[in-house]
Amino acid sequence: MDLRIHSEFGTLKAVLMHRPGKEIDRLTPYNKELLLFEDVPYLEAMQQEHDYFTNIIKQTTGATVYSLHELLMETMSDDGILFRMMEEALSFSRLSHFTESILGRLSTSECATALIAGIKVHELKKKISKLPMVDLMDFAFVIPPCPNLYFQRDPIALTPGGVVFSSMKMEGRQREANVIRSIFENHPLFKDQVNQIYPIDGHKDPACIEGGDIIVISDKAVAIGNSERTDEKAIYHVAKSLLAEGTVERVYEVHLPQQRNFMHLDTVFTVLDENLVLTYPDAMEAVLQTSLYTLKSNDGDQVHIKRTVLKESLLTVLEKEIPYLEIIHLGGNGNKDYALREQWFDGANVFAIGPRKVISYRRNKHTNRALRDMGVEVLDIPSSELSRGLGGPRCMTMPLSRSKI
Repeated sequence: MDLRIHSEFGTLKAVLMHRPGKEIDRLTPYNKELLLFEDVPYLEAMQQEHDYFTNIIKQTTGATVYSLHELLMETMSDDGILFRMMEEALSFSRLSHFTESILGRLSTSECATALIAGIKVHELKKKISKLPMVDLMDFAFVIPPCPNLYFQRDPIALTPGGVVFSSMKMEGRQREANVIRSIFENHPLFKDQVNQIYPIDGHKDPACIEGGDIIVISDKAVAIGNSERTDEKAIYHVAKSLLAEGTVERVYEVHLPQQRNFMHLDTVFTVLDENLVLTYPDAMEAVLQTSLYTLKSNDGDQVHIKRTVLKESLLTVLEKEIPYLEIIHLGGNGNKDYALREQWFDGANVFAIGPRKVISYRRNKHTNRALRDMGVEVLDIPSSELSRGLGGPRCMTMPLSRSKI
């Protein structure tokens, strides 16, 4: 499998997803903010909605849907990898010295579940009668859960040049990125196909970047959001790697307002076909600055790139990159109340499974109507629980392979 994506809308052939599980049931009204979640969903209904979403992808595209949990278990079948992953997870709680004793009592499946759903002191005590954790409360997390992990777009991004492993802004989400990276670096399906664009080898504590901020505009251009979750320094290094690799000729840095509803670039716009874009107009108008990175020189050992601050809007940039651009506005008919409501529930964050064929939340009915009026096939899915995490269908999917356009 060639781990490169050349468009946002080529017919889907393979995708990575995670079905919400026990990690969601770890959420309470009192810890949800600590665990970086917006609400307390009902897990069973959430799983039904996610299953509906997954089945639509399979039935309409024939794409292979890879399960994160299954890939994780297969990766951890290697004892050395299993030890390293558990040790790393325990180190977040400064309990890595318990790795050996814990591994002696948990199966591979239980370890995989612990990495995703977390594990508490009292749960370990059932397995290890003489657990030396007397200073920890029974309901304290030995490994915290990852309730945001069903948003597979954030921890990794595939580009025309290769793979970007995310460095997450919120420390509580870094374990998600670590789990994904371990799978891609070690699983037989992927390990020989990774052309790593970021982080740069040898760089400790890399600047933050998240996959939702990376959008392939065309076969020669990529846009990256400078948002509350992605730093300018990371964008520079990704741009330098992409331009040096040679597949991409232009990388745009899009400065977004540091606001929750503009968290990632893919909440502002998504590309649905070679000349069609769905946008949230208020966000497009709020973009403060766009910069362009191009290759200045590349003699092999030394790569130099040029950064140009553009005196034009993001819309103008898109019009230059996408000939005969057509734009669909969130909310459809210019009603700002509709646009605000549907932006909150990620109306612009639809998932293209083919040219002018998207999966969208059913609740965003005005945006869906506008899409259909433009000839887009909209497959809508229920989302009363999935949407509580404030992420859309694009956020929940990590395409691994698309047909080339």
